[in-house]
Amino acid sequence: MASAREIKRRMKSIKNIMQVTRALEAVSASKVRRATNQVLASRAYAELALTLLNNVASASKSSAMHPLLTPRTENKKLTILLITSDRGTAGAYNSNVIRIGRSFARRMGRTVRWVAVGRKGRDALIRAKENLIADFTGLPPFMKFNDITPIAHILMDDFQKGNADEVYIAYTDFINTLTQRPRVQRLLPLTAGENPLPDADYMKVMAPPSTKVSDYIYEPSPEGILEEIVPRFTQLVVFQAILESIASEHSARMVAMRNASENASALVDALTLSYNKARQLSITSEILDIVGGVEALRKSG
Repeated sequence: MASAREIKRRMKSIKNIMQVTRALEAVSASKVRRATNQVLASRAYAELALTLLNNVASASKSSAMHPLLTPRTENKKLTILLITSDRGTAGAYNSNVIRIGRSFARRMGRTVRWVAVGRKGRDALIRAKENLIADFTGLPPFMKFNDITPIAHILMDDFQKGNADEVYIAYTDFINTLTQRPRVQRLLPLTAGENPLPDADYMKVMAPPSTKVSDYIYEPSPEGILEEIVPRFTQLVVFQAILESIASEHSARMVAMRNASENASALVDALTLSYNKARQLSITSEILDIVGGVEALRKSG
């Protein structure tokens, strides 16, 4: 058994760590409220915008009017946007989305180019010697729409130049504070399609266009309207995925730090019991030594 002094030193160290985890939990709790409000406020708009785009393209037969709406005849090359965090201490948040993204790439069996958002994803791709063409780190803690413009432009340029036949996003879908699910969603071409991996429950597929939508009347022209809205909707999908990931990150970190604080508290309680036992054993040993010495003196006298 360790000495009382060693146990006390360990208890002090654990209490210091517990102060850090509680502070991180409090910071994440304050951030998660704002991130949750932001993602829930934009989610309905993003889903409705994609539904509208799907219906417009389907009803007017105008998908060939814009290259971002046109499926490729050959799907040999992929670009995947991997969204992670810059920092750790978020439980399995980063490792889960990295695992799902790389698993999807392996199962598709195509040439893959990667774009990373967050240091954790970037570092993991570099360690795995993947073809990383761009990375974005140190982004604002609360994103605005204009902040993701460079990210979306890289993905759109990659698709339009023929470097990618399809573009996907690997991110974490925010369900609630306790539940976050890593997802892979197709970004380009911006059309409804079947799941490329029907048995993969982590795929998120755009809903098919409505069968009751009438043809649209365009002013001034279908080409002009699609030229304006399609890039904006592409940026909107990227923006929503990043908001979902940010809310998931703060929630995962808050829960992880709460669990760490509870585990540290339980460990301190266990060490306190061990410390009391060690002290009792030490006191008992000292009393026995005194009694033994007194008894020896009595016999010698």
